[in-house]
Amino acid sequence: MTTTLGQPATESPRALPSEPEARPGRFAARLAARRRPPEARERSIVSDLDRARPSVRITLGVVNTLVLLGLLVAGAGPVLWLFKAATSTTQETVREPFALWPSGIHWDNLADAWSRLGIGGSLLNTVVMAAGTWVTTLLVCVTGAYVLSVLRPRWGKVLTGLVLATLFIPSVVSLVPLYLTVLDMPVTGGSLINTWWAVWLPPAANAFNVVIIKRFFDTLPSELFEAARIDGAGTLRILTVIVLPLSRPILGVVSLLTVVASWKEFLWPLLVLTDTDMQPLSVTLTNISVNAELSLLLAALFIAVVIPVALFLVFQKQFLRGVGMSSGIKG
Repeated sequence: MTTTLGQPATESPRALPSEPEARPGRFAARLAARRRPPEARERSIVSDLDRARPSVRITLGVVNTLVLLGLLVAGAGPVLWLFKAATSTTQETVREPFALWPSGIHWDNLADAWSRLGIGGSLLNTVVMAAGTWVTTLLVCVTGAYVLSVLRPRWGKVLTGLVLATLFIPSVVSLVPLYLTVLDMPVTGGSLINTWWAVWLPPAANAFNVVIIKRFFDTLPSELFEAARIDGAGTLRILTVIVLPLSRPILGVVSLLTVVASWKEFLWPLLVLTDTDMQPLSVTLTNISVNAELSLLLAALFIAVVIPVALFLVFQKQFLRGVGMSSGIKG
C-alpha cells in the first residue's frame, strides 16, 4: 500500500479502548476501579473486581440476607413473643409457649392487666420520672457542653479530662455514696428520699451525654459565634438562638437515650422511692409478680415495653440522622 507520493505507508498501531465498556467483564471492572480517585475507592475485604463475579455477588447476597434475618429475629423476636403471650391464656403459654393462639387472641388480657393489677398509676409515675429526667439531663448536659466547647474556659481541657474520667467509674461503686448523699444533703441537711428530685438529679450529670454534645458543638462554625458577639449577643442569647437550633439532631439522640434509660431504670427508684404510690412501672411489676396471674403479668410487661419501642419507631428518622452526624464528627 502506497501513499499519493509513492512512499510506503506505515500501518498505525491499534488504538487502545478509552472506555471500560470496550473491555470484557473483569478487565472493565479492573480498569474502572483504577480510574476512580483514591478517596472514592472502596476499602473492604471484597474488592470491586471480586464483586463483578456472579458467584461472589450471589454469596454476598445470601450472607447479607441471613445476617438480616438473624438480627430481625434477635431484635423483634422477643417483643413479638411477648405480644403473643400477653394475648394468650396462662395454660396456653405454659403448655405450648410457641403456639399461635390455639383458642384465639385474648385482647381482654390487656384491659384486665390495666384494671386488676392497677398499673395505670405506676405508668403515670414512670412518665413523670422520665420527663423530669429528660429536662434535667438536657439542662445540665447542654450547658456543660456549651461551656466546654463554645465558651472554652482557661482550664477547659482539664475539666474535659475530669468529665471523661467519670466514665471509668462503675455505677455500682458510686451507688452507696450517691444514696448517702441523697439521704442527707451536704448543704441543706435535708433528705430527698421519696421525692422526684431523688430520681431526677443523679442521672442528669451524665458524662457520656456531655461528651457527645460537646463533640457536636465543636463542629459548629465559630464564625457564627464571633459574628453574634460583634452584634452584641450575650452568652445566653448565643446558646438559645444559634447553638440550640443547629443542634436538634444530637439533642434528639440524647433525648431518646435518656427517656429509654429512665423508663427501664429499676434499682435506683427501688432504693429512693420507698412509697408504693410513687414507684414506677418497673418496680411495681416486680412487686406484683409473685401473686399476679401469668397472662396478666405478661400483658402488663407488654404495655411497659411497647411504649419505648413506639417512641423509637416514631422518632427513628431523627435518631438515626443524629447518630450519623455525631459519628462523623472529628475530634
